[in-house]
Amino acid sequence: KPQYDVKEVGTTDLHGTRQQFWPDSTIFITTTYKFDILANRMRELAYLNAGLTITLTDLRMDKNAEAGIEGVRVEKFYSEGGLRDFVRYLDSNRTHLFDDVIYLNTEKQGTPIEAAIMYNTSYSENLHSYVNNINTIEGGTHLTGFRQALTRVLKKYADDNKVTEKLEKQKIEISGEDFREGLTAVISVKVGEPQFEGQTKTKLGNSEVSGAVNSAVGEALSNYLEEHPKEAKMIIDKVVLAATARVAARKARENVQRKSPMTGGGLPGKLADCSDRDPARCEMFIVEG
Repeated sequence: KPQYDVKEVGTTDLHGTRQQFWPDSTIFITTTYKFDILANRMRELAYLNAGLTITLTDLRMDKNAEAGIEGVRVEKFYSEGGLRDFVRYLDSNRTHLFDDVIYLNTEKQGTPIEAAIMYNTSYSENLHSYVNNINTIEGGTHLTGFRQALTRVLKKYADDNKVTEKLEKQKIEISGEDFREGLTAVISVKVGEPQFEGQTKTKLGNSEVSGAVNSAVGEALSNYLEEHPKEAKMIIDKVVLAATARVAARKARENVQRKSPMTGGGLPGKLADCSDRDPARCEMFIVEG
C-alpha cells in the first residue's frame, strides 16, 4: 500500500530502482527464504541472459551461521557463454561423448530461439526448456518442435549413411527416444504473447512456436552434422546402440514372462497352477476358440 504518490525527494548520482517486500504470513505457509533455492534461480537467469551479472546477498547472520558461514553471504552469477555454459554446467558430472556444444541463436517467424545441445555417455535424456526466462517444466510446443527436428535430422542422416538399412535387416527400428538417449539440451525462446496452459506457466501452448523451433533447430543441426562428420558418426553410433539395447531389453522381458504348456497371464493372489508328477492324475482340456 503506497504511502504517497511518486515525488522528487532529492538529488543523487545513483540510478535504478530499489524494491523491498516481505512474504505475507496470512497467505504463505513458509515465509523464510532459502538461499540455495534463490541461488539456483539466479544462476539459471545468468545463463539465460549472457553478460548479465546478478549478485545475491544474504544479510541474515543467524541463517548464515546455521550454514556454517560467518558474516554476510554473497554469491555472484555471470556467464559469458550463456546457454553453452549452461549445458556444460548441467553435464559437468557426466562423461561427454565429445567436447563440442551444438549451439544456435537465431530468429524464426519473429521468435528469437536459442539452444545448446550436448551428448554424453549416459542412458537418459536431460532437457530444459524456457519461455521468456520461465522454466516450462512441462514442456510445450517449443519442446515438441525441438524433439521433432532432432528426430527428423538425425534419422535422415542415418538413412543417408545406410545405417537404418543395416538395422532393418536385424529387425531393429529406431524410435524417437533412441535419438535422445544421452542428450543434454537447453532451449530458450522469447514469445511476444505467450499462451500458457494453466496458471503455473509450466507448459507453452502457442502452436506457431513449434514450427519455428523445428525449422531453426533442424537447420542448425543439419549444418553441424555436415561440418563435423566425426562427431556425427559418434552420435549415430550411440543412437544405434540405444536402439539395439532397447530391443534386446524387450526380448529379455518377454523371455522371463510366465511360460507353460498353457501359456497365459499369471494367476491372481495366492492361487497357483495345479501340478502332479503322476500322469494318471493329470489331464488336459483342449478347447476350441
